[in-house]
Amino acid sequence: MRIDLHTHSNVSDGTEDPEVLVESASAAGLDTVALTDHDSTAGWDRARAAARRTGIMFVPGMEVSCRTDTGISVHMLSYLHDPLHAGLRAEIEQSRTARLTRARRMVELMSADYPISWDLVEQHVSAGATVGRPHIADALVTLGVVRTRSEAFERVLTARSPYWVSHYAPHPARAVELIRDAGGVPVFAHPSASNRGALVGGADLEEMIDAGLLGLEVDHRDNPAAARTALRGIARERGLLMTGSSDYHGEGKPNLLGENLTSPETFEAIRSLASGTTAG
Repeated sequence: MRIDLHTHSNVSDGTEDPEVLVESASAAGLDTVALTDHDSTAGWDRARAAARRTGIMFVPGMEVSCRTDTGISVHMLSYLHDPLHAGLRAEIEQSRTARLTRARRMVELMSADYPISWDLVEQHVSAGATVGRPHIADALVTLGVVRTRSEAFERVLTARSPYWVSHYAPHPARAVELIRDAGGVPVFAHPSASNRGALVGGADLEEMIDAGLLGLEVDHRDNPAAARTALRGIARERGLLMTGSSDYHGEGKPNLLGENLTSPETFEAIRSLASGTTAG
């Protein structure tokens, strides 16, 4: 069984429609794929229908954008939660609204130095998706300011740039609580991805575990080899699940479907712990 539990469609910052993403997963030899768009479940129905057509298993998921009290960004994967859970939906909607306001302000700041406009950014956003930094990056590529999304994030969209604007996001422990309340399984995404910014310390991780964190995404291209060893030690010590995933975005990033996988045993454990919705 080849199981990839972290992918993105153009409902958030991927480049493929949910249906196309599932078809790509099947073509890549996956047996099971999760759609984990940022702060959105809007692609679930389309991905599920495509999975039934292609004969692979679909896992409904979401990646919740979080921030610690010290301003460190954390991404929390949620698997098999109830998409209609009022508390989780309200928190996600607040984050989406804040991210839109933040994106507008960042574009406004950039327009003083680059010929970028909000209209141009919106041309890179799929229907129903929330505008975010990846879409700003795509606009910068179109303008020739940078060659790729990755270069845009490294040069222009980094938290160290003069165009950076913060935005509201729930504390990761709060996200864990809401995901559990919604019957989902919370897994800390790429916890040692130092190339993305500052990492959370032990106190924040302990708070997440106390709130009900159930897993760590260990095998991910952004977790260095030594860090993966340390994460496995933490997971074994604290009784947490260990997942592996691609974090596929289509053409938006170099990540390849199936480049890291989750074991069938871990996937079955996730299914047994969930009560919000089902895979299939």
